[in-house]
Amino acid sequence: MGMNKNTIFGWASFILFLIGAALVLLGVLKYPDYAIGFSVVGIGFFAISWAFNALKGRV
Repeated sequence: MGMNKNTIFGWASFILFLIGAALVLLGVLKYPDYAIGFSVVGIGFFAISWAFNALKGRV
């Protein structure tokens, strides 16, 4: 079972979304003093995940 480009972009966007969600939750729940920084980085991961998802089927 080979993975084509769309499958790779799908998995990459899913993994980046999970990392972004983990960073936001980590900042809010465990390190409230640094919540702004964790949230900004997590939102950056969400943006990259969205871009990878938008690239599915176009590359």
